[in-house]
Amino acid sequence: MDILLVDACVREDSRTRKLAEQVIKKMKMATDTVSVVKVADVVSPIISEQFILSRNKASETQDFSDTVYAPARQFSEADAIVVAAPYWDFSFPAILKAYFEQINVLGLTFEYTEDGMPHGLCKAERLIYVTTAGGPIVSDEYGYGYVRTLAQVFYGIADVRQVKAEGLDVIGADVEKILREAIEK
Repeated sequence: MDILLVDACVREDSRTRKLAEQVIKKMKMATDTVSVVKVADVVSPIISEQFILSRNKASETQDFSDTVYAPARQFSEADAIVVAAPYWDFSFPAILKAYFEQINVLGLTFEYTEDGMPHGLCKAERLIYVTTAGGPIVSDEYGYGYVRTLAQVFYGIADVRQVKAEGLDVIGADVEKILREAIEK
């Protein structure tokens, strides 16, 4: 199994990344491989009219050989995906949104059915969204909810789960215990 870690953590010593690594450790078998994409290192093209026209042409010809499509190819070919994204401003870092805009490619990660509905083309059967928050997560809708909807509706990944650890910066919090409990769940 090829597990893809989509790392949207910008801090070197990220608690979210550490939690995601524990999730992968728990799900990984001896023969599995883990690929990591740090979204901060992915060069996202400027989404301009010219880019959209170029992407439309690639979709029409099914020619995704340009390196700009490498992240979408990697995402669509993974057997399982773990997204590590800290809880920021009721959501996740903007670089993760840019990454999803780049990999959302008609003919590569999804297609439209005859009735106009998206149909996923990704191999992954499971996506696990991992997040941590200093305080409480007020709503899952703008972070996990967004990723869950993309995964299920556009990419065809039915099994989408969240692993979260919150309240890590609350005075007196036992951070290690909170992280351990998140893994155990």
